[in-house]
Amino acid sequence: MSEGLRGAQLGPMSGRNVIGEVTESVHRFLLDGYDISEQPPRLEEDLAFVPKDREEVLYVYMYRVAQNQALQNQKRYRAAPVFVGQSPEEGGEVYYHRPPMLLDLFYLISVHSKFRSDAERLLGWVLLRLNEATHLVYRPRRFLLPDGREVDSLGRPWTPDVDHDEEQLQVEKVSLALVDDLTVGDAINFYSLHEAPYRPFLTYRARIALDGPLVRSEGGTTIRMPRLAAKPPPGSDSSLESPSGRIKTGRAQPGSTPPRRPPGPDSHFMRRNADADPETED
Repeated sequence: MSEGLRGAQLGPMSGRNVIGEVTESVHRFLLDGYDISEQPPRLEEDLAFVPKDREEVLYVYMYRVAQNQALQNQKRYRAAPVFVGQSPEEGGEVYYHRPPMLLDLFYLISVHSKFRSDAERLLGWVLLRLNEATHLVYRPRRFLLPDGREVDSLGRPWTPDVDHDEEQLQVEKVSLALVDDLTVGDAINFYSLHEAPYRPFLTYRARIALDGPLVRSEGGTTIRMPRLAAKPPPGSDSSLESPSGRIKTGRAQPGSTPPRRPPGPDSHFMRRNADADPETED
């Protein structure tokens, strides 16, 4: 921990259960939308499981976790988006945390049925059903305070049943997308490793943000930096310079050095506008 946060009260990991909750959300989303027959398929995570009757099985197996390389955060501590009690300027509670880890969860989803045609029918339904999961998880962001309380970003007891359009409310969004992450050869090796028969499969990617612990601080720190006024260097003509110190553009000021004549022969029937005679002939 950094020097400025030593001795502060450290809370539990806010995102310790998020990965498991995303997997449970996939299970629930599939079962809640099943409408092909009266008997819903059985959900399994063991790829080697084979039912002995005509029961249909949906396999949902998370096989890889990777950090999102395109959206990496620095690890330094910064103020957390949690407002408990009054505002920090009025003596409210101030919390710090490291920015969340942005992760990609990869799921292998496969099907089993006694007849291949039934398995293909079930696979087509899975494709259409998961295509509707634009936001697999959509709820207020949950923070665990050092005293164990679960709150949202507004400092209220955490509950998913709130208006998500409230001002300053941080919302947790988990997206799900169909990706081509495993080749057929990789999948065959994957099934062989689990001693399971090869079955048609799909791979999906869920993107999550994993929050760490909150650190409680007694009051905040306010840093004010006034804008620096530019001063012209000694001996310079301030009328020719802008406040930033750069030379002003435009026509030369009276008494300044005349523009240099370009090298080469004299031009014919050409002259600058600044060299125009004040009197013109009729």
